[in-house]
Amino acid sequence: MSKNASEKKVRRSLRLEFSILFILVMAGMIFMCLVINKAFLERVYLSHQLRVVKQAYSNIDDASDDGSFTTEEYDIELQQICDRYGIELIILDADSQMIKSSSSDADYMASVLWENLIGDTMRRKVPSQRDILEKTDTYTVQIEMDSRTNSEYLEIWGVIDSGYIVMVRCALAGIRESIGIFNRFMTFVGISAIIIGSVLLIYLTNKITRPILQLSDISSEMKDLNFEAKYHSKEKNKNELDILGDNINELSETLETTIKELKTANNELKQDIARKEEIDEMRREFLSNVSHELKTPIALIQGYAEGLDEGVIDDPESMKFYCDVIKDEASKMDTLVKKLLTLNQLEFGNDVVKMERFDIVQTLKNYVKSAEILTKQKNATVRMADYTPLYVWADVFKTEEVIMNYYSNALNHLDGENIIEIKLEQKEGKVRVSVFNTGEPIPEDSIDHIWEKFYKVDKARTREYGGSGVGLSIVKAIMESMHQEYGVRNYDNGVEFWFELETV
Repeated sequence: MSKNASEKKVRRSLRLEFSILFILVMAGMIFMCLVINKAFLERVYLSHQLRVVKQAYSNIDDASDDGSFTTEEYDIELQQICDRYGIELIILDADSQMIKSSSSDADYMASVLWENLIGDTMRRKVPSQRDILEKTDTYTVQIEMDSRTNSEYLEIWGVIDSGYIVMVRCALAGIRESIGIFNRFMTFVGISAIIIGSVLLIYLTNKITRPILQLSDISSEMKDLNFEAKYHSKEKNKNELDILGDNINELSETLETTIKELKTANNELKQDIARKEEIDEMRREFLSNVSHELKTPIALIQGYAEGLDEGVIDDPESMKFYCDVIKDEASKMDTLVKKLLTLNQLEFGNDVVKMERFDIVQTLKNYVKSAEILTKQKNATVRMADYTPLYVWADVFKTEEVIMNYYSNALNHLDGENIIEIKLEQKEGKVRVSVFNTGEPIPEDSIDHIWEKFYKVDKARTREYGGSGVGLSIVKAIMESMHQEYGVRNYDNGVEFWFELETV
């Protein structure tokens, strides 16, 4: 990986960004908690304690009405309430006699109660000492500063239905101290959470960013067209990053395959260009060969025609000879042109292959019978075993064309014992049809060229029987159009041409 890429990755480290974000979020949340506590927690505590003292006052009033006020069970219940909520209470009768008290300094608390009672009766207001929160016909709720201890108390006092004078209070200093302790504890917990969370975050971000860094390295390799690097996950259960890694792997393989295909296509394009140049050369050679093949018959036709026109001869026998030469050469030209047209259609795919199911044995027999006149002219002996019907899949017309070319080629090169042998051999879902003729074997340096257009092993002999050197090229084009094999094999006493077809 390049140095610039490494530096860029360090500058944009997700681990560092996650850590900073986590610390900022945690610090912000702790700060918000402290601000909220400072603004609202004391009010919440005060509201809670207000409900507590009012509930205690109401409980005393109810107990005095239902007769449970003087029982020991109620004394225990009252003490539990005082201990649970940190409150003090005092109950006096109309003669200022102490009925119940939970305060360690009951006399002082009684004096405070009487001071409140007398002061309220006399409508005395001491703004600096008392802050009345709620006042009804039966009780008064207030916050009062104790001048002796210089502490604030939340108080509820009044006269209940039984005539008792009741005062319940709790110190606010304890509430503020609790709030202070809570805030200090929250600060400690927050700092501890930041430290522990940072350690955990480093571990977790390392676990998360490790596959991301791996994917970054892979993408960098892919950028340089190196597709060897692959994403590997150590986890058994795949998460989104593992799925992304798998997709990156598939993308890498797809890109590698696509690039290989493009390179292959580029190579094929180069080959096509070379092939086009080769075809252009073949076209020029083809035109040259056609010109050469037509030059002789055209010259003969022209010469004999001029002889007839100029009256070089006047006897009927010579004139008939001249006309026969002209017709023979014209026939050769016609045959050549037809074969060239057939070959052109086959090579350029204009002739559609029509696959049919037919009996190849019967097809061979029919052709041999139709060629009896040619066979007798060559004094040939045709041998073919009595085969049972054998059905194949092929184009009937094209197959007959191959048989005709092989058979006529055998007749034209027949020599020695003048035997033509047709054989069929079945193997692995195919049948091989071969046509053998006795005569001279094909020279080894010519075997690879006999399928080329206009190639002639013995040009003098080919001219003698009117061969054009196109027949075997037609066989090659037909067999390749049907995607079947074909070939030739030399023997000491002759040559065998063969082709294969798929059996049913």
